Amino acid sequence: MTYLRGDIGYATAIELKQSYARGDVRPTEVVRGVLERIDAVNPKVNAFSVIMREQAMASAKQSEQRLYNREAGPLEGIPVTIKDAFDVAGYETSMGSYALEAPVATCDNVVVERLRKAGAVVIGKTTMSEFAWSGISRNPVTGITHNPWGYGLNAGASSAGAGAAAAAGFGPLHLGSDGAGSIRMPSHFCGIFGLKPTYGRVPFVPVSNNDYATCTGPMARTVADAALMLEAMAGPHFLDHTSCESPPDSYLAKLKGSMKGKRVAFSPDLGHARVDGEIAEIVRNAARTFALMLQADVEEVSPEWGPLGADLGRFFWSTYWARHAGLLADWEDKMSPDLVACMRAGADVKAIDYLHMRERKLTYVARISAFLENWDYLITPVASVAAFPVERVRPEHWPEHSWDWLAWSEFLYPFNMSTHPAASIPCGMTAAGLPVGLQIVSRRFNDLEVLQAAAAFEEAVPMQRQLSPIALAS
Repeated sequence: MTYLRGDIGYATAIELKQSYARGDVRPTEVVRGVLERIDAVNPKVNAFSVIMREQAMASAKQSEQRLYNREAGPLEGIPVTIKDAFDVAGYETSMGSYALEAPVATCDNVVVERLRKAGAVVIGKTTMSEFAWSGISRNPVTGITHNPWGYGLNAGASSAGAGAAAAAGFGPLHLGSDGAGSIRMPSHFCGIFGLKPTYGRVPFVPVSNNDYATCTGPMARTVADAALMLEAMAGPHFLDHTSCESPPDSYLAKLKGSMKGKRVAFSPDLGHARVDGEIAEIVRNAARTFALMLQADVEEVSPEWGPLGADLGRFFWSTYWARHAGLLADWEDKMSPDLVACMRAGADVKAIDYLHMRERKLTYVARISAFLENWDYLITPVASVAAFPVERVRPEHWPEHSWDWLAWSEFLYPFNMSTHPAASIPCGMTAAGLPVGLQIVSRRFNDLEVLQAAAAFEEAVPMQRQLSPIALAS
């Protein structure tokens, strides 16, 4: 069995499944190897809030027994990390904040339970921005999570630790959540694949009050691994009354799909977004790949609904976080200053103003849905910038702001509000050697089609095997 650089931490879930079936390697060997890599490399990355060594090894031994008994689940013996926003029995869910009362969880979150039932081995909980609020990979409790492509650079957030762990070779599968880009953004910055499924495709328990915007989804280095993981997580659950009634599709088995003749809308800026020139050119080249190599019918567009999202995005993001404003009296000095600024920005909104803005939002969502009915896919940049110093809210060459990181991620939150499936797939590298992601969006419930388009692009532009500088130095 041959792994990239002989490092088992970079083996894909598909490779591990095949190797287990042949008897080439055992789950305990894999989990031990991943934990050893974490010990060696994580001090440079800081991707974990907790590492579950003893529990992971015990679970790996159980997987070996099930493999021996031919009772293996679809993820049997595959290492997985869990974002610290999700409960894992026996551990705190701190969400990167001192202000949150974080009792030890008495049971697994529904999605963690499903991953375990499929045979996955939980190896730890990954870091996130405080309360999952921002696109910056730091919080007061665990500090900075460094991008494996550059120490001191933003790894994206809120699923920062998941993105960094995937890029650093800390196993193949990583659980993230996305309320305004928090799966796709770290995937872009860290050079991995991430999918925000259709809202409700994966149950979210307890149900978020983020107005149908927050989703759970897979993060991995390959599309196939993400498809395998989604299959294990998807499907309705009685504790999430908003979850889709349909069972998961056979995402992995149906992953191969032709893009020939598919109608693809390419928007370089959604009609309003500022985008750094280097990012714009890399994403434009990705659009050319869809047209020339994949033989899709690609048309550049500037959707009329695009500019309408900016005010909505900022209004709903600040009012959503203002619900925690009561914590400021006791905890402000121990909270992220940019989160505090965001909370204050939305603290004085009246209920009637909120309802009027929600009317505007529903009209906006309907326009997005009507637009997408005319296309198989919409492709855009994931973010307007490459990784920048993590202590900043915006890159140095952008205007400063106390909290508004949405300025460089205008492509993400629209599809949280509209509930459409959207993915980030690596599409190129900047001259400085930093990853750039392409966003692929489709109609509601077309999660399989998004995976198929991403898989076709991944085959045409195979970046998933590129190693970050931290990986190369280890």
